[in-house]
Amino acid sequence: MHKGLLLVVSAPSAGGKGTILGELFKQNSNLCLSISATTRFPRQGEENGKQYFFVSREEFQELVDNGKMLEYAEYVGNCYGTPRAPVESWRAKGKDVVLEIDVQGGAQIKQLVPDCVSVFIVPPSFAVLEERLRKRGTEDEETIQKRMDTARQELEHAKYYDYLVINDRLEEAVADMQAILRSEKRKYSRNYDFAERM
Repeated sequence: MHKGLLLVVSAPSAGGKGTILGELFKQNSNLCLSISATTRFPRQGEENGKQYFFVSREEFQELVDNGKMLEYAEYVGNCYGTPRAPVESWRAKGKDVVLEIDVQGGAQIKQLVPDCVSVFIVPPSFAVLEERLRKRGTEDEETIQKRMDTARQELEHAKYYDYLVINDRLEEAVADMQAILRSEKRKYSRNYDFAERM
């Protein structure tokens, strides 16, 4: 059994990664989504253990101190991190695991897991990004401006990712993600045992 892929996906807030990944999961039964832990408060409709594990700062720090986080970072005043155990278990069973994380976490994962596949999703423009943020109606003006400033800083890190997906048309962005998965699974380095058996 081949070890599962670790797919690192980053995007600015409201960049559309959640929507793209939702479609990707519908089309790929072998994909598992790693659920992050966060210190931020739940938004309306969010459930603990579904979108995130919502924890206190003290609980979060305890997870970090005990080595139970694969990566962690602070983003717009809140902490986010990836619990280690589920990711390692899924990959060992041949499942492909998606980490939906920010650029700080992405950089940590690339160092810790060199064979990971990283994808940065961008909107077609900053104007579109701001429009999407405002349509969500979940943040005040100050938070929107903070997220826009953060998005500009995050874009500087896109060059360190393996792939860039432009989220202009959803179907095309999902097709690009599918192509990346297929291509990575066909790499010789992931299939040398099969070639040797032939």
